Amino acid sequence: QVQLVESGGGLVQPGGSLRLSCVVSGISISSVSMGWYRQAPGKQRELVAFISISGITNYANSAKGRFTISRDNAKNTVYLQMNSLKPEDTALYYCTWGTYISASGDFHASGSWGQGTQVTVSS
Repeated sequence: QVQLVESGGGLVQPGGSLRLSCVVSGISISSVSMGWYRQAPGKQRELVAFISISGITNYANSAKGRFTISRDNAKNTVYLQMNSLKPEDTALYYCTWGTYISASGDFHASGSWGQGTQVTVSS
């Protein structure tokens, strides 16, 4: 059974930074692609960033230039470094594993989710 445990969220002022972590068990992240999603109140869950097995990364337009996804296969952990945070980044952030479709450049989530970590950007 795959388990994902997100952490690192919190309350931060606009312009601040946070580093989210996702510790994975039950599967080796070196054999799958990993993604970070977020869901704000009243909105659908959206893909923020993903990283393929080979290290290809892709970001939502809202995250480009500010967020960086990375992976530590030895620790079976995925990270999301978030800089220059804005109030509109406020959401519950989730990680998941999935498949990178190179032909389309898409990430298909597995459907396994952790409990999420709350990020609130406010002054």
